[in-house]
Amino acid sequence: MKKLIEFIDIEKIYKMGTHEVHALAGVNFTIEEGEFVAIMGTSGSGKSTAMNIMGCLDRPSSGTYRLEGTDVSRMRDGELARVRNRKIGFVFQNFNLLPRTSAIENVELPMVYSGFVRDRRKRAQSALERVGLGDRIHHKPNELSGGQQQRVAVARSLVNEPAIILADEPTGNLDTKSGEEVLKIFQELNDGGITLVIVTHEEEVAQCCKRILRFRDGLLINDEPVKDRRKADPSKVHSPNY
Repeated sequence: MKKLIEFIDIEKIYKMGTHEVHALAGVNFTIEEGEFVAIMGTSGSGKSTAMNIMGCLDRPSSGTYRLEGTDVSRMRDGELARVRNRKIGFVFQNFNLLPRTSAIENVELPMVYSGFVRDRRKRAQSALERVGLGDRIHHKPNELSGGQQQRVAVARSLVNEPAIILADEPTGNLDTKSGEEVLKIFQELNDGGITLVIVTHEEEVAQCCKRILRFRDGLLINDEPVKDRRKADPSKVHSPNY
């Protein structure tokens, strides 16, 4: 299998006056192409810092981060922005959709930023159809449910065909049924070969993945395969009464 992400002795230190906070204290792990990984830990464990470095939103204080074999640890801001846009798809807890813009226009945004022109509308529509929103392409976020908004965000993460999709608490603002719908889409995407990493504090969400990295106090304390992986099934969840 191809190594997609390599963390080698990664440290991240934040200075608060004269005090130093070691958010990550020498972390090592590898994620290979086609994996579906959950990152878990309590608040302050280092899981969000690891995700930010993985997504090229932050740099390590020391150590080496390789993405598809390229050391991105010391890249300049402009270089990191290009890597983020071309190689990484993001899904956030709060959706991060433009409120006055239709679903299809939101999905087109990564292609606009990367300068992609050819078949942009067609590719955006295809991504929305892939997440079950082919009939909602012209709806604005306020015309969509929370689960539908998150599916738009998933379509947006897919449209540039990234090497990896990073999802930060993607079910955190969703009811149980909508969360199951999003997890089912993630499982289907992974079954199709897409690499995914999810930050979550919910064990039930992590059990839908194939591997769990557990963090505590800036350290990776456990790296375990998921046994008896749970299959997300929104049909078994009652719809909310609102």
